[in-house]
Amino acid sequence: MERFVTLQLGTRSIRIPAGMRVENIITKHLALNKESLRYEDNPVIALRMNNEIMSFGARISVDATIETVRMFSDIGKRMYRHTLSYLLAYASERLFPDRRLVIAHALGDGFYFNFDGMFSLAKEDVHALAAELRSLVSEDIPIQQETVAYSAAVEHFHQKGYIATEQLLSYRNDPTLELYRCGEFLDISYEPLLPTTRLLDIWELRPYGERGMLLRYPLSADFLHLAQFKDNPLLFSIFREYKLWGNILKVDCLGAMNRICGSQEIFTFIRMNEDLQHRKIAKIADMVSEKGTVKVVFIAGPSSSGKTTFSIRLAIQLRLLGFNPIQISLDNYYRPKTEAPLDADGKPDLEILEALDLDLFRENLRLLYAGEEVDLPRFDFKNNGRRYFENKPISLKDNTILVIEGIHGLNPNLVPGVDPKTTFKIYISALTQLNLDDHNRISTTDNRILRRIVRDNRTRSTTAQMTLEMWPSVERGETHHIFPFQNQADVMINSALEYELPVLKPYAEPLLKTVKPEAYEAYPTARRLLTFLENVYPIPANLVPTDSLLREFIGGSEFHSEC
Repeated sequence: MERFVTLQLGTRSIRIPAGMRVENIITKHLALNKESLRYEDNPVIALRMNNEIMSFGARISVDATIETVRMFSDIGKRMYRHTLSYLLAYASERLFPDRRLVIAHALGDGFYFNFDGMFSLAKEDVHALAAELRSLVSEDIPIQQETVAYSAAVEHFHQKGYIATEQLLSYRNDPTLELYRCGEFLDISYEPLLPTTRLLDIWELRPYGERGMLLRYPLSADFLHLAQFKDNPLLFSIFREYKLWGNILKVDCLGAMNRICGSQEIFTFIRMNEDLQHRKIAKIADMVSEKGTVKVVFIAGPSSSGKTTFSIRLAIQLRLLGFNPIQISLDNYYRPKTEAPLDADGKPDLEILEALDLDLFRENLRLLYAGEEVDLPRFDFKNNGRRYFENKPISLKDNTILVIEGIHGLNPNLVPGVDPKTTFKIYISALTQLNLDDHNRISTTDNRILRRIVRDNRTRSTTAQMTLEMWPSVERGETHHIFPFQNQADVMINSALEYELPVLKPYAEPLLKTVKPEAYEAYPTARRLLTFLENVYPIPANLVPTDSLLREFIGGSEFHSEC
């Protein structure tokens, strides 16, 4: 006897046979014709089923509340970018079957790719790849989910030479795997893909650097056009430096990381990670000293980049060079929430510069430059945002350097008119160079979200749901108030540690599991992160040194009683 389920779409109820594919629900019951899908029409590309994202090939077998997902949404944006990368891998396999295409990292409005083992890439090859990609788009090839037995999937990736994917799957034991097929191309994707190549309408593939290329896509501000290309050579140089570190550590994908986590090599690996970061911080301290006129070091970076611990470790290195560093956190200058500016939704906006008591900060800095003593404020995040003073005045001496950290540290409007000869600016972010496999990257943003979920739950009693719900506001703030100033830095540093995801996993997983399907904004992200973490081999936190930057998030830092 056939079983039926009921779907609730707004005020409308739809009765369907259990197990019906999303594609059929959309075409038969929502009167949306898949054959007329066009990118510019902002088409329906998936469904939310009880807030779970379901691609066209998924099946619905339970009563559920559903909602359509359109191309120009945040979820649609992710699906578009992942499908574009997937299709470039297909184009590369068709055109260069003997080469190993690797996605390296995000850069601005694109993903940087190269071919493993090739130290130069001809522009003609990039142009040929772009032409092949356009051909695949014009062919309007369906992209369909395909359930494959575990052993068959492993054999497929082995035959194709997808070493990183095969290695990653060696730490999974699922009886079946969901792969995506497009023509003769079969590959894994860790996020839902679009239903057809036709929808990949706006992109650019351009040569970048000596050995790579940049696959660009539309930004959220304008889904219908590519923004004018803006290079970011300083950020790219940091990725390149840490890629070299990855070569030193002999880890470039999660499967290789998992192998080390499950062996005695992990002890040496952690030490090497930490020592490389120590060396970088010491080198930056030398740069500050060599400038000779620095009185203030400004440190900025996005949320959960590790600014606080980095500033402490930099201060230690400066002390070794004969300076008397004094650390100041811009977080202590936050206005009470009752005085905070409001965003477009009428909520306190803590991501903009004006959320700080700028008058107090500027006056404090003016007095310090004038040689006077200043009693610095403290901000208590746990007790309703209360500001207080410790009555411990400080002053600038001949060898004093102020180390000021906060998300707005590089904003020129923070302290207008400060003498640039007396400042040194540092930008810090967690730029993971690890990939899941050759064609699926680990998002730097996801890494920072996991850091923040763990830290905020521990230090501010914030639930994972609350952190995820505020994250869109955090990202908007970063886009408008932090990222535009990153290239004003004298130096950039990457705070990501190759082994941190295995450490964060045991902390983050139980917190993410508290986010239930009723949490409209948070649940899809929580599910995506949990699915991603299934691929990570955990390691215990007691392996992490007490002076590690990672301790800022998991606790147990020798630098802070609250960490």
